[in-house]
Amino acid sequence: MSEKPMSSEELEQSYANATINDDAAPEDSAELPPELQQFVAKLFNLARNGGPGAAEHLVQYVEAGLSPNLTNHEGNSLLMLAAYNGHADIVTALAKVGADVDRLNDRGQSPLAGAIFKKETAVVEALIDAGANPLAGHPDAIACADMFGQTELAERLRALAG
Repeated sequence: MSEKPMSSEELEQSYANATINDDAAPEDSAELPPELQQFVAKLFNLARNGGPGAAEHLVQYVEAGLSPNLTNHEGNSLLMLAAYNGHADIVTALAKVGADVDRLNDRGQSPLAGAIFKKETAVVEALIDAGANPLAGHPDAIACADMFGQTELAERLRALAG
């Protein structure tokens, strides 16, 4: 007979206990116990899919001890997934609770370059407002804007980069 699956509350408590015992929340979801990996997969989906209350929900988990820079198996952070999928509200909320707006994924891509590639103007603005570095990643955000003919944005990013 198999064990009953953990409830969301039990998973939250288990994550909180793991965080307390290790003194720091793991940033790579692969470092979590298997029962928590399924739980954080739901959080990655929330960042990717957005929706009413998604930003607030993710912030609550970060405030409860979840690393704001938690990454999935491809090195994509919650903020990267939100940026790439056009959720400026989630990007802003995660940046305010300590998510690294310049954290690169395993392919060396930055959230800002990803938002430019996807033509997510509101996300680009949110990342700039949060202090994203236009020179982070490969290709960097300036090269990405140039590549996709966004001349005005490329010039603005050059000015920001100094």
